[in-house]
Amino acid sequence: MSTAYVSVTLLTIAANAFSGVAALLHFKPIRPGMAKARVPESWLTFPIGTLKTAGAVGLLVGLLGAPVIGIAAGIGLTLFFVCAVHTHLLAADYSPQFGLAVGFLLLAVASLTLGLVTQ
Repeated sequence: MSTAYVSVTLLTIAANAFSGVAALLHFKPIRPGMAKARVPESWLTFPIGTLKTAGAVGLLVGLLGAPVIGIAAGIGLTLFFVCAVHTHLLAADYSPQFGLAVGFLLLAVASLTLGLVTQ
């Protein structure tokens, strides 16, 4: 396991765990960006919060010795954030949450790529 893979994946885990738990708790600052992107607030619990949190847990399990789970989590998070970016683009929403979605997508892709390379 390379230092780059561990570092990037730990950052991806921390970001998605924080974001996922914030969504599960319906953190108020998330709501305006959701409205701009025309995403129902009811989706904060499922699928948004649940999938982000599950992705973070999957990446952690991958780091702890089950690389197939980590790769699957990386694929899932990448697909999730591709859809998130697409949703913001369709709604012409270029709010800070759009920037965060792009950043999270880049983290997921980096974790997935480094995970595949180090396996």
